[in-house]
Amino acid sequence: MFLYDLLLAPFVEFSFMRRALAGCVALSLSAAPVGVFMMLRRMSLMGDAMAHAILPGVAVGFLLFGLEVLPMSIGGMLAGLLVAVSAGLVARGTALKEDASLAAFYLISLSLGVLIVSLKGSSVDLMHVLFGSVLALDDEALIVVGAAATISIVGLSLILRPLIAECVDPGFLASVHGPGTLVYLVFLMLVVLNLVAGFQALGTLLAVGIMVLPAAAARFWMRRLFGMIGIAVVVAISSCVLGLLVSYHWSLASGPSITLVAGGLYLFSLAAGSVGGVIWQLLPHRHRAA
Repeated sequence: MFLYDLLLAPFVEFSFMRRALAGCVALSLSAAPVGVFMMLRRMSLMGDAMAHAILPGVAVGFLLFGLEVLPMSIGGMLAGLLVAVSAGLVARGTALKEDASLAAFYLISLSLGVLIVSLKGSSVDLMHVLFGSVLALDDEALIVVGAAATISIVGLSLILRPLIAECVDPGFLASVHGPGTLVYLVFLMLVVLNLVAGFQALGTLLAVGIMVLPAAAARFWMRRLFGMIGIAVVVAISSCVLGLLVSYHWSLASGPSITLVAGGLYLFSLAAGSVGGVIWQLLPHRHRAA
């Protein structure tokens, strides 16, 4: 009975916990694979910048329609794509590098988004937009998250081979298919789509956590790409389940709880992972004779 009360009772007895779990699992299935490719392309910090970039669009949707899921999601999607394209154009048309242009746009976007939300809402509304509330997911929000996850999985499967080629050998991809700009833009759209889905549950500030942390943890357990994707998905789902249970039993905020559990699993992987983990590197290893 103790294990039932600890692990199963919250999901069996409360519909809001089941909705939260369903939304988190859908988000994990789509965001974790995208996070692996972000890590391989050295775009993890760019993902964090993009998470802040969607805030003005979300804020405009909130200003015009209140806490309505669909307008806020569409606004976030448009704002994220606009910032991504603008940062790319600035990087290619001026002397400024892409990381610096993204940082500039992300700071402007974050400030503008907070200002727009504060024009209409209270500090409670601002906290909801910034940090989300996975326990408050309703049927409409679940449909949006599920649709975004489905589109992301299908889109990633369609560009999988050229995306792998671009991660491993961009010169080869350019020689066979020409410049990989289209693949890059489609991948950026998938990143923004997952961030828009993630803000419903984790807020704009923490949405990137479910993408980056499981992918970083998976890197310490597996060298092969599909193995990394599988482990990242398992870590993401485990983080969501454990985070929801921690949030329920100790009355803590759900979004930060999920992100902190994912962070804990990353730190464990960093220490004990069999591929480059700290403990593994400190152990003496036998070298085969040639």
